[in-house]
Amino acid sequence: MDPNLRKLEEIKQSLNAKFYEREHEVEGILLALLARQHLLMIGPAGTAKSALSTELAKIIDGTNYFQWLLTPFSTPEEVFGPLSLKELEVGVYKRNTRNKMPEADLVFLDEIFKANSAILNSLLTLINERLFYNGDAPVETPLISVIGASNEYPEEGEGLEALFDRFFLRYEISYIEDEQNFLSMLKSEGKMEELPSMDLKELYQLQELTDNVHVPDEVFETLVTIRQALFDEGIRPSDRRFKQALCVLKAKAVLHQRNHVQLGDLSILENALWETLDQKETVCNVIRRYTTHSVERTLATIEREAEEIYDMAVRDHSAEAGMEAMEKLKVLVGELEQLKEDEPAEATKIIELSNKLTSLSKEVENSRVDEQYTDGTVDSTSEQNETEGVFFRM
Repeated sequence: MDPNLRKLEEIKQSLNAKFYEREHEVEGILLALLARQHLLMIGPAGTAKSALSTELAKIIDGTNYFQWLLTPFSTPEEVFGPLSLKELEVGVYKRNTRNKMPEADLVFLDEIFKANSAILNSLLTLINERLFYNGDAPVETPLISVIGASNEYPEEGEGLEALFDRFFLRYEISYIEDEQNFLSMLKSEGKMEELPSMDLKELYQLQELTDNVHVPDEVFETLVTIRQALFDEGIRPSDRRFKQALCVLKAKAVLHQRNHVQLGDLSILENALWETLDQKETVCNVIRRYTTHSVERTLATIEREAEEIYDMAVRDHSAEAGMEAMEKLKVLVGELEQLKEDEPAEATKIIELSNKLTSLSKEVENSRVDEQYTDGTVDSTSEQNETEGVFFRM
Protein backbone atom coordinates (compact mmCIF):
# COMPACT_ATOMS: atom_id res chain seq x y z
CA MET A 1 0.00 0.00 0.00
CA ASP A 2 1.13 3.55 -0.75
CA PRO A 3 2.63 4.97 2.49
CA ASN A 4 0.54 8.13 2.12
CA LEU A 5 -2.64 6.08 1.81
CA ARG A 6 -1.63 4.12 4.89
CA LYS A 7 -1.17 7.35 6.83
CA LEU A 8 -4.54 8.60 5.61
CA GLU A 9 -6.22 5.43 6.84
CA GLU A 10 -4.47 5.69 10.21
CA ILE A 11 -5.64 9.29 10.59
CA LYS A 12 -9.22 8.33 9.77
CA GLN A 13 -9.23 5.45 12.24
CA SER A 14 -7.70 7.58 15.00
CA LEU A 15 -10.22 10.39 14.54
CA ASN A 16 -13.09 7.89 14.55
CA ALA A 17 -11.74 6.38 17.77
CA LYS A 18 -11.45 9.79 19.40
CA PHE A 19 -14.80 11.27 18.31
CA TYR A 20 -17.83 9.05 18.93
CA GLU A 21 -20.57 8.94 16.26
CA ARG A 22 -18.70 11.37 14.02
CA GLU A 23 -17.65 8.93 11.28
CA HIS A 24 -19.46 10.82 8.53
CA GLU A 25 -18.00 14.18 9.58
CA VAL A 26 -14.48 12.70 9.82
CA GLU A 27 -14.88 11.33 6.32
CA GLY A 28 -16.18 14.70 5.13
CA ILE A 29 -13.21 16.61 6.53
CA LEU A 30 -10.73 14.22 4.92
CA LEU A 31 -12.61 14.41 1.62
CA ALA A 32 -12.52 18.20 1.80
CA LEU A 33 -8.75 18.12 2.24
CA LEU A 34 -8.22 15.72 -0.67
CA ALA A 35 -10.64 17.53 -3.00
CA ARG A 36 -9.71 21.10 -1.92
CA GLN A 37 -13.32 21.77 -0.99
CA HIS A 38 -15.02 23.45 1.97
CA LEU A 39 -17.21 21.86 4.64
CA LEU A 40 -19.92 23.19 6.93
CA MET A 41 -21.10 21.63 10.21
CA ILE A 42 -24.40 22.75 11.70
CA GLY A 43 -25.58 21.70 15.14
CA PRO A 44 -26.07 22.76 18.75
CA ALA A 45 -23.21 23.84 20.97
CA GLY A 46 -21.25 21.06 22.62
CA THR A 47 -21.32 18.58 19.73
CA ALA A 48 -17.54 18.65 19.08
CA LYS A 49 -17.70 20.85 15.97
CA SER A 50 -14.82 23.01 17.15
CA ALA A 51 -12.84 20.12 18.64
CA LEU A 52 -13.09 18.08 15.46
CA SER A 53 -12.15 21.02 13.25
CA THR A 54 -9.12 22.04 15.27
CA GLU A 55 -7.64 18.57 14.71
CA LEU A 56 -6.84 19.86 11.22
CA ALA A 57 -3.85 21.72 12.61
CA LYS A 58 -2.58 18.52 14.22
CA ILE A 59 -3.05 15.99 11.44
CA ILE A 60 -1.37 18.09 8.72
CA ASP A 61 2.07 19.21 9.84
CA GLY A 62 3.63 22.35 8.46
CA THR A 63 0.41 24.18 7.57
CA ASN A 64 -0.55 27.72 8.38
CA TYR A 65 -3.76 27.36 10.37
CA PHE A 66 -6.21 30.14 11.15
CA GLN A 67 -9.17 29.87 13.52
CA TRP A 68 -11.65 32.57 14.49
CA LEU A 69 -15.01 32.97 16.18
CA LEU A 70 -17.14 35.42 14.22
CA THR A 71 -19.65 37.76 15.86
CA PRO A 72 -21.84 40.55 14.46
CA PHE A 73 -19.16 42.94 15.76
CA SER A 74 -16.14 41.19 14.19
CA THR A 75 -13.98 43.53 12.13
CA PRO A 76 -12.05 42.89 8.89
CA GLU A 77 -8.84 43.43 10.86
CA GLU A 78 -9.55 40.35 12.97
CA VAL A 79 -9.88 38.09 9.94
CA PHE A 80 -7.76 39.69 7.21
CA GLY A 81 -5.20 41.68 9.20
CA PRO A 82 -4.73 45.33 10.23
CA LEU A 83 -3.97 48.12 7.81
CA SER A 84 -0.26 48.64 7.23
CA LEU A 85 0.65 52.05 8.66
CA LYS A 86 3.82 52.08 6.59
CA GLU A 87 1.82 51.66 3.37
CA LEU A 88 -0.71 54.27 4.45
CA GLU A 89 2.08 56.81 4.78
CA VAL A 90 2.61 56.60 1.03
CA GLY A 91 -1.12 56.56 0.26
CA VAL A 92 -1.51 52.78 -0.22
CA TYR A 93 -4.46 51.00 1.43
CA LYS A 94 -3.01 47.59 2.24
CA ARG A 95 -3.37 45.07 5.04
CA ASN A 96 -0.69 43.21 6.93
CA THR A 97 -2.02 39.66 6.48
CA ARG A 98 0.60 37.84 8.55
CA ASN A 99 -0.97 35.06 10.67
CA LYS A 100 -4.41 35.89 9.26
CA MET A 101 -6.78 34.09 6.90
CA PRO A 102 -5.23 35.27 3.57
CA GLU A 103 -2.00 33.42 4.44
CA ALA A 104 -3.60 30.26 5.85
CA ASP A 105 -3.68 26.80 4.29
CA LEU A 106 -6.47 25.56 6.55
CA VAL A 107 -9.16 27.69 8.19
CA PHE A 108 -11.83 27.11 10.82
CA LEU A 109 -14.50 29.81 11.16
CA ASP A 110 -16.88 29.29 14.05
CA GLU A 111 -20.36 30.85 13.90
CA ILE A 112 -19.75 31.51 10.21
CA PHE A 113 -23.18 33.05 9.63
CA LYS A 114 -22.45 35.82 12.10
CA ALA A 115 -20.20 37.38 9.46
CA ASN A 116 -21.23 40.98 8.82
CA SER A 117 -21.24 42.87 5.53
CA ALA A 118 -17.83 44.42 6.24
CA ILE A 119 -16.29 40.95 6.16
CA LEU A 120 -18.63 39.11 3.81
CA ASN A 121 -17.51 40.27 0.34
CA SER A 122 -13.82 39.58 0.92
CA LEU A 123 -14.71 36.28 2.58
CA LEU A 124 -16.77 35.11 -0.40
CA THR A 125 -13.99 35.84 -2.89
CA LEU A 126 -11.30 34.27 -0.74
CA ILE A 127 -13.26 31.07 -0.18
CA ASN A 128 -14.42 30.63 -3.75
CA GLU A 129 -11.55 31.98 -5.84
CA ARG A 130 -8.67 31.69 -3.37
CA LEU A 131 -7.96 35.37 -4.01
CA PHE A 132 -7.63 38.27 -1.59
CA TYR A 133 -7.79 41.84 -2.86
CA ASN A 134 -5.07 43.62 -0.94
CA GLY A 135 -4.15 47.01 -2.30
CA ASP A 136 -4.35 47.43 -6.06
CA ALA A 137 -4.25 43.80 -7.14
CA PRO A 138 -5.66 40.41 -6.11
CA VAL A 139 -3.25 38.12 -4.30
CA GLU A 140 -3.39 34.34 -4.64
CA THR A 141 -3.79 32.56 -1.32
CA PRO A 142 -2.60 29.05 -0.32
CA LEU A 143 -6.06 28.13 0.98
CA ILE A 144 -6.90 24.42 0.81
CA SER A 145 -10.09 24.13 2.87
CA VAL A 146 -12.34 26.18 5.09
CA ILE A 147 -14.30 24.37 7.78
CA GLY A 148 -17.29 26.42 8.88
CA ALA A 149 -19.46 25.81 11.92
CA SER A 150 -22.76 27.22 13.08
CA ASN A 151 -25.37 26.48 15.71
CA GLU A 152 -28.14 27.26 13.22
CA TYR A 153 -28.95 27.70 9.56
CA PRO A 154 -28.93 31.21 8.11
CA GLU A 155 -32.36 32.78 7.96
CA GLU A 156 -33.90 33.89 4.69
CA GLY A 157 -33.41 37.53 3.87
CA GLU A 158 -30.10 37.84 5.69
CA GLY A 159 -28.13 37.84 2.43
CA LEU A 160 -26.09 34.80 3.43
CA GLU A 161 -27.18 32.47 0.62
CA ALA A 162 -23.92 33.00 -1.30
CA LEU A 163 -21.85 32.19 1.79
CA PHE A 164 -23.86 29.02 2.42
CA ASP A 165 -23.30 28.03 -1.21
CA ARG A 166 -19.53 28.26 -0.80
CA PHE A 167 -19.55 25.12 1.37
CA PHE A 168 -19.84 22.07 -0.85
CA LEU A 169 -20.22 19.51 1.96
CA ARG A 170 -22.78 20.14 4.71
CA TYR A 171 -23.37 18.05 7.80
CA GLU A 172 -25.96 18.27 10.54
CA ILE A 173 -24.51 17.24 13.91
CA SER A 174 -26.48 16.16 16.96
CA TYR A 175 -25.59 14.91 20.41
CA ILE A 176 -24.28 11.37 20.94
CA GLU A 177 -27.26 9.01 20.78
CA ASP A 178 -25.93 5.62 21.84
CA GLU A 179 -25.66 5.33 25.64
CA GLN A 180 -22.54 3.15 25.50
CA ASN A 181 -20.81 5.65 23.22
CA PHE A 182 -21.85 8.44 25.57
CA LEU A 183 -20.41 6.55 28.53
CA SER A 184 -17.19 5.88 26.64
CA MET A 185 -16.92 9.57 25.81
CA LEU A 186 -17.28 10.47 29.50
CA LYS A 187 -14.62 7.96 30.54
CA SER A 188 -12.17 9.09 27.87
CA GLU A 189 -12.51 12.78 28.69
CA GLY A 190 -9.18 14.34 29.48
CA LYS A 191 -7.09 11.63 27.83
CA MET A 192 -4.53 13.14 25.49
CA GLU A 193 -3.60 10.71 22.73
CA GLU A 194 -1.23 11.78 19.99
CA LEU A 195 -2.86 11.47 16.58
CA PRO A 196 -0.98 10.23 13.51
CA SER A 197 -0.21 12.96 11.01
CA MET A 198 1.21 13.71 7.57
CA ASP A 199 3.04 16.75 6.26
CA LEU A 200 1.87 19.21 3.66
CA LYS A 201 3.94 17.59 0.93
CA GLU A 202 2.27 14.24 1.53
CA LEU A 203 -1.15 15.89 1.40
CA TYR A 204 -0.26 17.46 -1.96
CA GLN A 205 0.76 14.03 -3.23
CA LEU A 206 -2.59 12.60 -2.16
CA GLN A 207 -4.37 15.49 -3.87
CA GLU A 208 -2.47 14.70 -7.06
CA LEU A 209 -3.44 11.05 -6.70
CA THR A 210 -7.06 12.20 -6.30
CA ASP A 211 -6.90 14.23 -9.50
CA ASN A 212 -5.89 11.11 -11.42
CA VAL A 213 -8.69 8.83 -10.22
CA HIS A 214 -10.74 7.33 -13.04
CA VAL A 215 -14.44 8.15 -13.31
CA PRO A 216 -16.33 5.44 -15.28
CA ASP A 217 -18.97 6.39 -17.83
CA GLU A 218 -21.73 4.85 -15.72
CA VAL A 219 -20.96 7.36 -12.95
CA PHE A 220 -21.20 10.28 -15.38
CA GLU A 221 -24.46 8.87 -16.75
CA THR A 222 -25.91 8.45 -13.27
CA LEU A 223 -24.95 12.04 -12.39
CA VAL A 224 -26.89 13.23 -15.45
CA THR A 225 -29.88 11.12 -14.37
CA ILE A 226 -29.74 12.47 -10.81
CA ARG A 227 -29.53 16.03 -12.11
CA GLN A 228 -32.66 15.57 -14.23
CA ALA A 229 -34.52 13.88 -11.36
CA LEU A 230 -33.71 16.84 -9.12
CA PHE A 231 -34.82 19.28 -11.81
CA ASP A 232 -38.13 17.43 -12.00
CA GLU A 233 -38.52 18.07 -8.26
CA GLY A 234 -37.83 21.77 -8.76
CA ILE A 235 -34.31 21.54 -7.29
CA ARG A 236 -31.58 22.95 -9.50
CA PRO A 237 -28.02 22.54 -8.17
CA SER A 238 -25.57 24.68 -10.14
CA ASP A 239 -23.29 23.33 -12.85
CA ARG A 240 -20.36 24.37 -10.65
CA ARG A 241 -21.66 22.18 -7.82
CA PHE A 242 -21.79 19.12 -10.11
CA LYS A 243 -18.25 19.87 -11.28
CA GLN A 244 -17.12 20.04 -7.66
CA ALA A 245 -18.93 16.76 -7.07
CA LEU A 246 -16.47 14.96 -9.35
CA CYS A 247 -13.55 16.10 -7.19
CA VAL A 248 -15.23 14.80 -4.04
CA LEU A 249 -16.17 11.49 -5.69
CA LYS A 250 -12.54 10.99 -6.68
CA ALA A 251 -11.47 11.83 -3.14
CA LYS A 252 -13.89 9.24 -1.76
CA ALA A 253 -12.29 6.62 -4.00
CA VAL A 254 -8.82 7.53 -2.71
CA LEU A 255 -10.02 7.49 0.89
CA HIS A 256 -11.15 3.90 0.28
CA GLN A 257 -7.89 3.06 -1.51
CA ARG A 258 -9.30 2.76 -5.00
CA ASN A 259 -8.14 4.27 -8.29
CA HIS A 260 -11.66 4.49 -9.68
CA VAL A 261 -15.03 5.89 -8.59
CA GLN A 262 -17.89 3.48 -7.86
CA LEU A 263 -21.61 4.20 -8.09
CA GLY A 264 -21.90 3.78 -4.33
CA ASP A 265 -19.62 6.79 -3.88
CA LEU A 266 -22.47 8.99 -5.13
CA SER A 267 -24.09 8.66 -1.70
CA ILE A 268 -21.78 11.45 -0.48
CA LEU A 269 -23.83 13.87 -2.59
CA GLU A 270 -26.62 13.62 -0.02
CA ASN A 271 -24.50 16.18 1.84
CA ALA A 272 -24.01 18.44 -1.16
CA LEU A 273 -26.83 18.91 -3.68
CA TRP A 274 -29.47 20.64 -1.56
CA GLU A 275 -29.62 24.40 -1.17
CA THR A 276 -32.33 24.84 1.45
CA LEU A 277 -33.29 22.71 4.43
CA ASP A 278 -36.66 21.78 2.97
CA GLN A 279 -34.89 20.29 -0.07
CA LYS A 280 -32.68 17.97 1.91
CA GLU A 281 -35.04 14.99 2.28
CA THR A 282 -35.98 15.08 -1.40
CA VAL A 283 -32.34 15.20 -2.48
CA CYS A 284 -31.47 12.27 -0.22
CA ASN A 285 -34.36 10.20 -1.58
CA VAL A 286 -33.37 10.89 -5.20
CA ILE A 287 -29.73 9.99 -4.66
CA ARG A 288 -30.62 6.83 -2.74
CA ARG A 289 -32.93 5.84 -5.57
CA TYR A 290 -29.97 5.69 -7.95
CA THR A 291 -27.30 4.41 -5.59
CA THR A 292 -29.02 1.75 -3.45
CA HIS A 293 -29.34 -0.65 -6.37
CA SER A 294 -25.64 -0.10 -7.04
CA VAL A 295 -24.68 -2.06 -3.92
CA GLU A 296 -25.20 -5.36 -5.70
CA ARG A 297 -23.10 -4.16 -8.60
CA THR A 298 -20.41 -2.99 -6.21
CA LEU A 299 -20.40 -6.39 -4.50
CA ALA A 300 -20.20 -8.13 -7.87
CA THR A 301 -17.25 -5.93 -8.87
CA ILE A 302 -15.39 -6.63 -5.62
CA GLU A 303 -16.07 -10.36 -5.94
CA ARG A 304 -14.78 -10.37 -9.50
CA GLU A 305 -11.63 -8.48 -8.49
CA ALA A 306 -11.03 -10.89 -5.62
CA GLU A 307 -11.34 -13.93 -7.88
CA GLU A 308 -8.90 -12.40 -10.37
CA ILE A 309 -6.42 -11.70 -7.59
CA TYR A 310 -6.77 -15.26 -6.31
CA ASP A 311 -6.32 -16.77 -9.79
CA MET A 312 -3.14 -14.78 -10.38
CA ALA A 313 -1.73 -15.84 -7.02
CA VAL A 314 -2.48 -19.51 -7.78
CA ARG A 315 -0.75 -19.29 -11.16
CA ASP A 316 2.30 -17.48 -9.76
CA HIS A 317 3.81 -19.42 -6.87
CA SER A 318 6.32 -16.75 -5.86
CA ALA A 319 6.38 -15.32 -2.36
CA GLU A 320 5.96 -11.80 -3.75
CA ALA A 321 2.80 -12.75 -5.65
CA GLY A 322 1.30 -14.38 -2.57
CA MET A 323 2.00 -11.44 -0.30
CA GLU A 324 0.71 -8.96 -2.89
CA ALA A 325 -2.48 -10.99 -3.36
CA MET A 326 -3.19 -11.12 0.37
CA GLU A 327 -2.61 -7.40 0.76
CA LYS A 328 -4.97 -6.65 -2.14
CA LEU A 329 -7.61 -8.95 -0.65
CA LYS A 330 -7.17 -7.18 2.68
CA VAL A 331 -7.89 -3.84 0.98
CA LEU A 332 -11.06 -5.28 -0.58
CA VAL A 333 -12.21 -6.52 2.83
CA GLY A 334 -11.67 -2.99 4.11
CA GLU A 335 -13.89 -1.68 1.31
CA LEU A 336 -16.58 -4.12 2.36
CA GLU A 337 -16.35 -2.94 5.97
CA GLN A 338 -16.90 0.64 4.85
CA LEU A 339 -19.74 -0.43 2.56
CA LYS A 340 -21.39 -2.18 5.50
CA GLU A 341 -21.30 1.09 7.46
CA ASP A 342 -22.73 3.04 4.51
CA GLU A 343 -25.38 0.44 3.63
CA PRO A 344 -26.46 -1.33 6.85
CA ALA A 345 -29.55 -2.75 5.11
CA GLU A 346 -27.26 -4.88 2.93
CA ALA A 347 -25.08 -6.07 5.83
CA THR A 348 -25.90 -9.78 5.36
CA LYS A 349 -24.75 -9.87 1.72
CA ILE A 350 -21.68 -7.81 2.53
CA ILE A 351 -20.65 -10.08 5.43
CA GLU A 352 -21.06 -13.17 3.24
CA LEU A 353 -18.73 -11.74 0.60
CA SER A 354 -16.26 -10.58 3.26
CA ASN A 355 -16.11 -14.13 4.63
CA LYS A 356 -15.48 -15.43 1.13
CA LEU A 357 -12.59 -13.02 0.62
CA THR A 358 -11.12 -14.02 3.97
CA SER A 359 -11.30 -17.67 2.90
CA LEU A 360 -9.57 -16.87 -0.40
CA SER A 361 -6.80 -15.09 1.47
CA LYS A 362 -6.29 -18.08 3.77
CA GLU A 363 -6.16 -20.41 0.76
CA VAL A 364 -3.46 -18.23 -0.82
CA GLU A 365 -1.54 -18.25 2.45
CA ASN A 366 -1.86 -22.01 2.89
CA SER A 367 -0.88 -22.74 -0.70
CA ARG A 368 2.15 -20.50 -0.29
CA VAL A 369 3.22 -22.33 2.87
CA ASP A 370 2.61 -25.74 1.25
CA GLU A 371 4.66 -24.68 -1.76
CA GLN A 372 7.57 -23.65 0.46
CA TYR A 373 7.60 -26.99 2.27
CA THR A 374 7.21 -28.96 -0.98
CA ASP A 375 10.17 -27.16 -2.53
CA GLY A 376 12.15 -27.37 0.66
CA THR A 377 12.63 -23.63 0.64
CA VAL A 378 11.34 -22.87 4.13
CA ASP A 379 14.16 -21.47 6.21
CA SER A 380 14.36 -19.80 9.60
CA THR A 381 13.54 -16.43 8.07
CA SER A 382 10.36 -17.78 6.45
CA GLU A 383 9.31 -19.41 9.71
CA GLN A 384 9.95 -16.15 11.57
CA ASN A 385 7.90 -14.18 9.02
CA GLU A 386 5.11 -16.71 9.32
CA THR A 387 5.13 -16.25 13.10
CA GLU A 388 5.18 -12.47 12.85
CA GLY A 389 2.19 -12.40 10.53
CA VAL A 390 3.85 -11.25 7.32
CA PHE A 391 1.10 -13.05 5.46
CA PHE A 392 -1.50 -10.51 6.59
CA ARG A 393 -3.96 -12.84 8.23
CA MET A 394 -7.49 -11.34 8.39
